[in-house]
Amino acid sequence: MKFHIPVKVFDENDCVRKHSAEIASFGKKALIVTGKNSARVNGSLDDVIEALKNEAVEYQLFSDVEENPSVETVFAAANKYRSEDIDFVIGIGGGSPLDAAKAIALALKHPKADLSYLYDKEKDPSALPVICVPTTCGTGSEVTGVSVLTRHDKKTKISMVHKVFPDLALVDGKYLDSAPQSLIVNTSVDALAHLYESVLNAKVNDYVRMTAYAGLKCWAKTKDVLNGKRKRSTEDNALLMRSSLFAGMSIAQSGTSLPHALSYALTYDLKLPHGKVVGYFLPGFLAAAPAEQRDELLKLSGFEDQKEFDSFIFGLFDDINVQETELQRAGELVSANRAKMESASFYVDDKVLESILKYR
Repeated sequence: MKFHIPVKVFDENDCVRKHSAEIASFGKKALIVTGKNSARVNGSLDDVIEALKNEAVEYQLFSDVEENPSVETVFAAANKYRSEDIDFVIGIGGGSPLDAAKAIALALKHPKADLSYLYDKEKDPSALPVICVPTTCGTGSEVTGVSVLTRHDKKTKISMVHKVFPDLALVDGKYLDSAPQSLIVNTSVDALAHLYESVLNAKVNDYVRMTAYAGLKCWAKTKDVLNGKRKRSTEDNALLMRSSLFAGMSIAQSGTSLPHALSYALTYDLKLPHGKVVGYFLPGFLAAAPAEQRDELLKLSGFEDQKEFDSFIFGLFDDINVQETELQRAGELVSANRAKMESASFYVDDKVLESILKYR
């Protein structure tokens, strides 16, 4: 068995400011990669800039990362800052800026890199050092080597083949304080999917179960926040971040499975939040799994049975309207991908795949 997480993690309040010297150890000039607004609203960008100024580290700011970042955005940033002698990259935000930061760090390291470089296993996978500051509680990208990018030429999302693990992750629940409920729901369901998919996975091992079970126990404590049964507390924010962190550690070992694979085409076609679309396929995926494995995961995450879980998820996402043609495209893309069809811990053929697609 193998467990590989080469990321130094600080999970605590005010960790960005507390560990400014650690940030500065990566060089004299940073490129901050983030989205347009949220990092400013939640205070994370101010914290990072203050930490850099306190350590006399120069920085450039790229704040044009869109939701589900495209390869075009990655190279727009890399081409803009190639001449700036950037030493390291800091990603701030949800999975989109963090994934973009990894790809940008790789592109900056290799000045002649183009789109094909990101998908060529024979190319040098080295990148500039990456620091991640997550501000949502879904992707766990701060502890994975994965960068999922939108490919407009293929009308879907595809992970680049190179693994770029962050060198440092600074995880602080306070950045969720200003997050809207919809964002918390969408991203935390994404984390739950990571936890389930990492265990119901052909590559599962005892180390995956260790991190996934820890994440599910954290997630279960916040379940009533998602469906509005109680207000979110400071402790909840820390637990939401931690469950996402454990989920990231889990998928870094085994990867994701069918709900994520099915989600990519619909995320592109319908322009819906990633976690929301993953959640759409999650009940069907669990229903197709062996009962013993399914029931164990449901209990760990605070559900009595599949019926309660279905009611919970359908209640959160009762506004999704997917057409038959859209489901068919998602299914065809996955059915044609042998690796994805074999990613689950149980046998999946086209009939099982169809049951997942049409479960709702």
